[in-house]
Amino acid sequence: QVQVVESGGGLVQAGGSLRLSCKASGDTFTISAMGWYRQTPGKQREWVATLVSTGTANYDDSVKGRFTISRENGENTVELQMSSLLPEDTAVYYCYVAIITKTYWGQGTQVTVSS
Repeated sequence: QVQVVESGGGLVQAGGSLRLSCKASGDTFTISAMGWYRQTPGKQREWVATLVSTGTANYDDSVKGRFTISRENGENTVELQMSSLLPEDTAVYYCYVAIITKTYWGQGTQVTVSS
């Protein structure tokens, strides 16, 4: 089993920054990717960013240039540095961990950007 725990959400003004953190624990020996999705009420969960085990990072166009995903070497923790935040970035952000054919999700952390 794998446990995924996010932290770092909160309230910030437009133009500000926040850093989200996600820690995976348990049977994490073969993590293939870690990343983030977000969801607003009434909408489907949408992909934000992924960091593959090889080190390649990919971003949705809506956050490219503003968000950075990173992972410390040897650590099962991934961070999402969010800058130049917009009100439309307001959502619950969910971390996911992909291990072989399974995906594990965190409980989500709220990010609210005020205009």
